[in-house]
Amino acid sequence: MSQLSDLQCQATPSDAQMLDPEQIAELLPQVPGWSTVNHGQILQLEKTFSFNNFVEAIAFANQISPIAEANDHHPALLVQYGSVKINWWSHSIGGLHLNDFVLAAKTDKAYSSL
Repeated sequence: MSQLSDLQCQATPSDAQMLDPEQIAELLPQVPGWSTVNHGQILQLEKTFSFNNFVEAIAFANQISPIAEANDHHPALLVQYGSVKINWWSHSIGGLHLNDFVLAAKTDKAYSSL
């Protein structure tokens, strides 16, 4: 399989299958530092990125928006002084899809390029 960050997302149709626990367990090691969390009974990928100040945190969040738009896949972002928490999940299916792991990898790549 190609590196996740090299893959392009397609819009997740509402009849797409959510990843099963075995598929998630296989993909999770490919996005170090990300964890699965349940928010309102919706399984999501979550990671918090650290920064020195609010300006750096906002700048990183602004790097995520074109990635999200280019892949027609949009996260929840919580920007605070010194951190950005990002949650990826497929809204159309109410859970995790390969797209979420692809975008987590693209997020890590953007962070590593700072």
